[in-house]
Amino acid sequence: MQKPNHKKALQHSIFNIIRKASDQLKVESYVIGGFVRDYFLRRGDAKDIDVVAVGSGIDLALQVSELLPNKPKVQVFKTYGTAMLRYQDVEIEFVGARKESYNRESRNPIVENGTLKDDQERRDFTINALALSLNSETYGDLLDPFNGIKDLDDKIIKTPLEPGITYSDDPLRMMRAIRFATQLNFKIEKESLEAIKQFKDRITIITKERIVEELNKILSSPVPSIGFLHLERTGLLHYILPELVALKGIDEVEGQKHKDNFYHTLEVVDNIAVNTDNVWLRWAALLHDIGKAPTKKFSKKVGWTFHGHEFVGSKMVYKLFKRLKMPLNEKMKFVQKMVLMSSRPIVIASEVTDSAVRRLLFDAGDYLEDLMTLCEADITTKNPRRFKKYHNNFKIVRQKVVDVEERDHLRNFQPPVSGSEIMEIYNLQPCKEIGIIKDAIKEAILEGEIENEYESAKVFMLKKGEELGLVVKANI
Repeated sequence: MQKPNHKKALQHSIFNIIRKASDQLKVESYVIGGFVRDYFLRRGDAKDIDVVAVGSGIDLALQVSELLPNKPKVQVFKTYGTAMLRYQDVEIEFVGARKESYNRESRNPIVENGTLKDDQERRDFTINALALSLNSETYGDLLDPFNGIKDLDDKIIKTPLEPGITYSDDPLRMMRAIRFATQLNFKIEKESLEAIKQFKDRITIITKERIVEELNKILSSPVPSIGFLHLERTGLLHYILPELVALKGIDEVEGQKHKDNFYHTLEVVDNIAVNTDNVWLRWAALLHDIGKAPTKKFSKKVGWTFHGHEFVGSKMVYKLFKRLKMPLNEKMKFVQKMVLMSSRPIVIASEVTDSAVRRLLFDAGDYLEDLMTLCEADITTKNPRRFKKYHNNFKIVRQKVVDVEERDHLRNFQPPVSGSEIMEIYNLQPCKEIGIIKDAIKEAILEGEIENEYESAKVFMLKKGEELGLVVKANI
């Protein structure tokens, strides 16, 4: 039976070079994996191309480089039997066809040379096992031993081998199954889902960095909730983000309930995904309510409360980032700030005073727009009247911010009178009085008692210094 041919998939000039190199070395070669999958899905131009050689992938890469203009540098990874080069706008990785066996305590396989069939069997999913021939006689022929094309048409994630073997051997594939289902809006085959549930504890042998890489891809998807629902229903989320699992469920006391904060969180993440591609703002949406589980209390007078959940949640962000080995840098601080301030615009929306807006501007600084985006995503009410009212309130807050900012210039506020000038005027060494004066100036500006400009601030400073019993230096 003649194999389907897809030469039109191989329009990039690199494929013709690989064909020539393969023929010269008399080695079978195939483009496989994501490039082929995305071609059939019409997902646009690929930036990464995986090439399998039935033989030495390193030798093939070196030969390709020889045939290319300027002979690009080949990065060789002898331990893995792979090589990589960059040509024009794509990165091409070459690997020898191989078969793998696994030790239960590690996802790092024992590798042997193998056939193309062996290599396709070791792939994670049928849709990633599709291969197109790069040899002259069979150029463009499709090799699809596991009906990956049908699974693409049916929009289903399925493993080439029995799913228990695939997931137990390399537990990261459980995360990848969920990630692909989220990115492509595919279903995961029932047997695969059951296998993920069965082998969920195996995720503990995967490095935190690899897990976070998959989490970031899930969060960056058009509808991230698809992935997080799969993670929760399979039990993986318990091992990865127990802080989210703790939000699940509705308690009832004396007929009073609170909303399910887990499902609310997923709605917020989906809402914010419509308005931003910033993965760290999406992280903030995912974590904005994690402080609600440890602060949840029931009061007969007011019902369920979550007092201080923003402060507690911001502290939890640090512990979570540290545990997952995520960057403990400005990105983490951004997420912390968003979580800490996540209720501020909501609180002031009901009574938009100049003072409240000044403090919001002062505290949020350059992140005010991100904070407003987060708070608007936090509106998940199904009541149309309330939905419209809350969004209208935020429109009022936004306009008030513009008005106050134009007048008072408080974004990234710095006191008009510096600490060094206070020290100079009063002939002081560093001491608590300087901090008292600076805080008093800040509060006076935020409360609208004085204008945010030098002369007003200096007059106020002299008055405050007098109250503190400070004496102005004689020659000032």
